[in-house]
Amino acid sequence: MNSNIVKATHEALLPIGGIRIPCFVLPDGTRVLTQRGMQTTTGMGTSGGTSGAHRLAQTVENLELKLSLSNDLSARIRKPLIFTPAHGGRPAYGNEATTLIDYCEMLLKARDVKGVLTEAQERWAIAADIVIRAFAKVGIIAVIDEVTGYQEIRDRNELEKILDRYLRDEYAKWSKRFPDEFYKQIFRLRHWQWRGMKVNRPSAVAHYTTDFVWSRLAPGVLEKLEVLNPVEDGRRKVRHHQFLTEDVGHPALQSHLAGITAIMRGSTTWENARRMIQRSYPKVNTTLDIPFPDDDQTD
Repeated sequence: MNSNIVKATHEALLPIGGIRIPCFVLPDGTRVLTQRGMQTTTGMGTSGGTSGAHRLAQTVENLELKLSLSNDLSARIRKPLIFTPAHGGRPAYGNEATTLIDYCEMLLKARDVKGVLTEAQERWAIAADIVIRAFAKVGIIAVIDEVTGYQEIRDRNELEKILDRYLRDEYAKWSKRFPDEFYKQIFRLRHWQWRGMKVNRPSAVAHYTTDFVWSRLAPGVLEKLEVLNPVEDGRRKVRHHQFLTEDVGHPALQSHLAGITAIMRGSTTWENARRMIQRSYPKVNTTLDIPFPDDDQTD
């Protein structure tokens, strides 16, 4: 066997319009449908291997020519991914899963132009319509992940990618990141006297900062910050924002703070502001809605 042929890590049968076709996840996270499966989905003959790839690509090339389309769909089909199923067996030929959606959309576009499709292809277009109605381009990825069991691994990997973009492992030098206006609006809505930033703020402000900002900024950020910057002897060593990355974390924080502050500025009551914030910036993990230490070092 060719050593360059990868082995799928997950596989299952994907239900589409009354049939079930094999779907796979490769080691790099690519979700794949076999070319035989794509042919079956739309009612095309099911010759497999390179001959199947040729037939499917030839059909697409003809449609591209008739519709004057310039895209890489036929080229992608002519260069299938070759892999072995997770449970073993002979190498299979497939394409990235959304290729099926692209193919179906092309059939439907061709159906709208009189005389483009043959009688057989008209039947394929009917099947393509069923596929499009069953899945969106993003939705097909989620369904494959669910039926193969890849969802748990995907979520963990995606979370790690997010955290790598937002947070650094070592804190940076402090610089002012939270505008005074953010705190002024909290004080106004809570009917507290504002005496400036140099005066100790009520301990509840730390909880509001966690609630409005850190638990809503991005998935996993608050949990990671609690590990990187724990409370020790009633205080945190540094401010949470000192762990944010310059290219992603800080711009995301500034954008988030601007939105939250605007909502508070336009609100007449504290409860109204909280409801609007929850609606506009729902918590990325509702399990985090728990009491936090009354500590003024969370910003």
